Amino acid sequence: MQNEIKKALDTLKKGGLILYPTDTVWGIGCDATNPEAIQKIYNLKKREDSKALICLVADDRMLQKYVKQIPNAALDIIHITDKPTTIIYDEAQHLAENLIADDGSIAIRVPDDEFCYQLTRKFNGAIVSTSANISGEPTPKSFKEISPVILKGVDYVVDLQREKICDKPSSIIKLSNTGIVKIIRK
Repeated sequence: MQNEIKKALDTLKKGGLILYPTDTVWGIGCDATNPEAIQKIYNLKKREDSKALICLVADDRMLQKYVKQIPNAALDIIHITDKPTTIIYDEAQHLAENLIADDGSIAIRVPDDEFCYQLTRKFNGAIVSTSANISGEPTPKSFKEISPVILKGVDYVVDLQREKICDKPSSIIKLSNTGIVKIIRK
């Protein structure tokens, strides 16, 4: 695993795109602070850049770097949930502008996956994580289902967990600083 982390880190630091297994589905990733790399993802996925992307962070401390105010409920959800849960936070900071939604929010997940944890920790920063498909097409449930266009469009494909079946994306919850909770995806 360490060799794969090193290769992925080298690619991220150069502004490249990686294809990697996450705690949910195979994802396309890049440095969440690099607007050019993020634009490459929008172009590859043929996705409107008005649709915000999710990013991954290693832990609560890293989360604090990218969100001005973390609602208390968010920390409870992160620590007690038994399934992957992405939280949309108000007032994103220190991220590329084209990653942040028009309302200033950002979707972030702390993954329960050793590879993702090690990668984000060693990168010491947020990494974009969006499903490995062209927008509008089905999310691939396994590595074998990933389109050749996606495979050719990234700079590095992580050679781990290729047999893993990923049948569910994360739940998504929007937690506003005013206390409003909205379930976006169960």
